[in-house]
Amino acid sequence: MTNIRDLAKMAGVSVTTVSRVLNNHPYVSEQKRSRVLTAIKDSNYQPNINAVHLSMGKTFLIGVVVPFIDHPYFSLLIKGIAAEALRHNYKLVLFQTSYEEEKELEALQMLKQKQIDGLIICSRISGWPLIEEYLPFGPITLCEDTRGRKVSSTFVDHYQSFMTALEYLYHKGHREIGYCLYRSTGTNSKNRALAYQHFIEKYQLPYRSEYIITQCLQFEDGEKVIDRIKQMSNPPTAMLVTSDEVAAGLVTSSQNRQISIPNDLAIIGFNNQPIAQMMRITTIEIPLMEIGKKLFLQAIDESDVSIYQEVPVRLIERETV
Repeated sequence: MTNIRDLAKMAGVSVTTVSRVLNNHPYVSEQKRSRVLTAIKDSNYQPNINAVHLSMGKTFLIGVVVPFIDHPYFSLLIKGIAAEALRHNYKLVLFQTSYEEEKELEALQMLKQKQIDGLIICSRISGWPLIEEYLPFGPITLCEDTRGRKVSSTFVDHYQSFMTALEYLYHKGHREIGYCLYRSTGTNSKNRALAYQHFIEKYQLPYRSEYIITQCLQFEDGEKVIDRIKQMSNPPTAMLVTSDEVAAGLVTSSQNRQISIPNDLAIIGFNNQPIAQMMRITTIEIPLMEIGKKLFLQAIDESDVSIYQEVPVRLIERETV
């Protein structure tokens, strides 16, 4: 493989002159520049991109950690990240973890080994001690509220968004309200649970553990939720569903089981994905593409200052409440 010493020999110039031509340095005579360019063409020279990155101290690669690539929530986040990466001439390295900690650790190790310039974790399984261990090796930014920690983030206030939805249902006359989500251990899920606890305490409502249903992620999980509700002696009259995909599954399954939406069961989804728009589902709009763009900009920020950006959400009233 041709290197710059070979090019210098072919063109009859110094290695320094070849380097200047390759880097578009202005202080090279046109005669020497022409000879170097001819040598490059004749030898089909290709620069060693690893060497270029090493000399610049950058790979122009950003790691993106998601539990599931094919879920609409994470797909829209990735779409926003990718749009901003394209604008800044970066490429992405995707890590699908399925919430397996060792997979997340692989991404952190790549940051430590300087194989990527920064890391965006859209939803984490690792605890804070592990995340903080890798902070000296490059920017790490998270899609959750990290205020009080030295980690930049772009986030939604899931406590307040959940409380907004609960208050909306309460003032619509609902007292038996439940919710479903994927996992109960994440930071965002804990904030939702806290909002729910404060809500029922505020209005002195009974706490019913059967109203909280986990492991709900895909459209087909809506059928599981409806089956659970049908088995209850005192079923909820309203459900908060943290995914529009699952909310759509509830609406479809309700039609097959003679449950009237919203007369028998009111539903509020989250994210305002296209399926919520098509099926006229009341939802909390979360601007995922905007969040993705902000996450990318934080990941390439070379300052030592942590940046926290809260993104506002809004309730969109449709036909399921």
